[in-house]
Amino acid sequence: MSKLPIGIFDSGVGGTSIWKEIHSLLPNENTIYLADSKNAPFGPKGKDIIVKLSIKNTELLLSKNCKLIVVACNTATTNAIDYLRKTYKVPFIGIEPAIKPAALQTKTNAIGILATKGTLSSALFSKTSGLFASNINVVEQVGEGIVELIESGKLYSDEMTALLKLYLNPMIDANIDYLVLGCTHYPYLMPLLIDLLPNHVKIIDSGEAVARQAKAVLTKHRLLNAQNTNPKLQFFTNGNPDVMQSVLDKKYHQIDYLDF
Repeated sequence: MSKLPIGIFDSGVGGTSIWKEIHSLLPNENTIYLADSKNAPFGPKGKDIIVKLSIKNTELLLSKNCKLIVVACNTATTNAIDYLRKTYKVPFIGIEPAIKPAALQTKTNAIGILATKGTLSSALFSKTSGLFASNINVVEQVGEGIVELIESGKLYSDEMTALLKLYLNPMIDANIDYLVLGCTHYPYLMPLLIDLLPNHVKIIDSGEAVARQAKAVLTKHRLLNAQNTNPKLQFFTNGNPDVMQSVLDKKYHQIDYLDF
C-alpha cells in the first residue's frame, strides 16, 4: 500500500503550488496530479456542480489506485470534502484559507482575504471566519478573473497587474498587515503581490500546512513510502499542457493531456 501514489486535484494548475510543498516534504512519494482546467474556476459554479466535479476527479484518482487524495482547491474543499469523506474510504486532505494565523497575529486589526466566490460564500469559510476573525476588520475580495488569466498563460501580464491593483487598493487603504491567499492558484502571484503591497504586509498561504498534514495522515495509516528513491511523478490536464509546464520546474516534463 505504501507504494501507491498520492492523488491531488484542483480546478487547473493552481494546485501544483500544493504539489510542490508535498513533493518537497515527501520526496519519496509517487504522485498523480489532475488539473481540471476545462472547468476552471470552480468558484462561480454553485455547490451541486462543484460536488459533481469533485466526485469525477476523485473517482479518476481512485481508478489509478491513489492511497490518499489531496483536494488542492479551496472551493472544492469548502463545498465537497464532507461528502467525499462520507462516500469514499480513502483518506482526504482539504485546504482552506489560513484565516486563523492571520487573525491571531495581526497588529493593525485588519487582514485581507483574496479568494474565489465559491470559497468566500461557503459555510466552512463563514464558520472559520466567525471563530477566529469576528473582532477584526476582514477585507474580503473575490479574485474574479485571476484564475482565468493564469489558466490562459497570462500570469505576468498587464491585465493581471491592473486587476490586482484594483483588488489590493481597498485592502491597503484599510491598513491590513496580513493578506490571506484563498486559492491555490494565487501563490503564483507572489512576485506581483510583493511588488504591489506595502513592505509590512505578510502574505500567507496554506501549502506547507497541507504538506505537513499529508505526512501526518500517511504516518498514522502507515502509508509513508520511505524507501523509494525514484518516485513516479505524473501530471494530467484537460487543458493546455504548456500552461502547466510554465508553472512547473522543467525537470517535471511529463505532462499528459487527458480528456476527463
